[in-house]
Amino acid sequence: MEPVLSRRTHPVSSPTGHRLATRHERRVIRSADPRLGLLVALARRGPRIVRAPGLGWLVRDPALIRELLVDHRSTSLLGEGGVGHLWSQVLGDWVEDLFDGRGHHSLRTRARDLFTEAAARDLVSVAAGPVTELLRRRLRDGDTVDVADLAKVLVGRLVVAMLGLDATTLADEAAIAGLDDDGWGAYRLVFARGEELAALALGTQADTTLSDPTVARARELLGGLTSGVPAAYRSSPVTTVLGRCRELGVTEQEATGLASLLLVAGTETAASAIARTTALLADTGQASRLCAATGDERDDLLDVAVREGLRVTTPAPVIGRHVTRDVTVGGRTLRAGDRVLALTYVANTAPGALDLDRPYLPDNRHLWFGAGRHLCLGAPVARAELRAVLGALADAGPWAVVEREPARRVLIPTYRRLVVARG
Repeated sequence: MEPVLSRRTHPVSSPTGHRLATRHERRVIRSADPRLGLLVALARRGPRIVRAPGLGWLVRDPALIRELLVDHRSTSLLGEGGVGHLWSQVLGDWVEDLFDGRGHHSLRTRARDLFTEAAARDLVSVAAGPVTELLRRRLRDGDTVDVADLAKVLVGRLVVAMLGLDATTLADEAAIAGLDDDGWGAYRLVFARGEELAALALGTQADTTLSDPTVARARELLGGLTSGVPAAYRSSPVTTVLGRCRELGVTEQEATGLASLLLVAGTETAASAIARTTALLADTGQASRLCAATGDERDDLLDVAVREGLRVTTPAPVIGRHVTRDVTVGGRTLRAGDRVLALTYVANTAPGALDLDRPYLPDNRHLWFGAGRHLCLGAPVARAELRAVLGALADAGPWAVVEREPARRVLIPTYRRLVVARG
């Protein structure tokens, strides 16, 4: 029996590995959007908060970002610069109350039991089971695995289950689109449509007003993806997300809004964290340590790997807000009507590369999910998805990246392909 490796005595990852990981991460950011790559590079050397012409206030300090995000009297998702402004153009004015009005608190109160840690684990275990089992088997057999593709399949399976989509019809459409060569095309199609929907927001850092053709395409995509929600809301058992929505008093309209939000906020972000964390652990040389650990030590390291992976990848690298009243932040006066870009990726990566020995960072706690009353409702689901894949990789043995291709022109930086093999 191999000895259990202590977190204190196991060799740390090398500086060379950290440089390699950082280089690949920068390439992923630049490939997604060169403007984002430039913004990140410049912000690292800039002041904690600064006004940039054409963009608004840029904030890179985690404490100041949190101060802004929890100040709901002075900042809002609604209005130019906030994500709620994008959604209201697509779904209609009714979502404004759902996103940042009285209805928001009511909805959060009723929906808080939808995604508890236990509920998230149960939900993810069903969707992830076939995916993680395939991952383990193929790596143990000496085959390669495209983790980026499997992450999309896993996320697609979750969306199909949560929204009550007809997988059979989707599979037929996927076959026509050439996405179904292994029986999982329906899930890839769902992810691809969610990815396209999110990509419609590209370039909105400077202006969140969408063109008429963009709004029309967004409504078309959402209409197709949420067409099964009303029927599933009425008939789904309480073991499903929509069934629980009905039992908790979440209205059909609110459930449709939640479903729409999950399609954008919970697809690309989760798949990005899975693929990029997989690469980071391999690039920094820490995958072998995770695989060598057993029992409680493995569980502890998985917890840290999930937390550190989300910190370093920060799949939502920028969070926008609209200033609703004059407020002083970091010694600067922000005026009503101003827009704020919270550079969460810059704030979260400032402490350094992914490190399984890094202690909890209070200033950055959960900042990758936002803060305050708008903290991501599906955060437990994202953590459970990432943990499920990392656990399967650890079971199969140390892995190495043998092929990678960053995704281009996407809202959330990620890998288009990330092929790994047992190392």
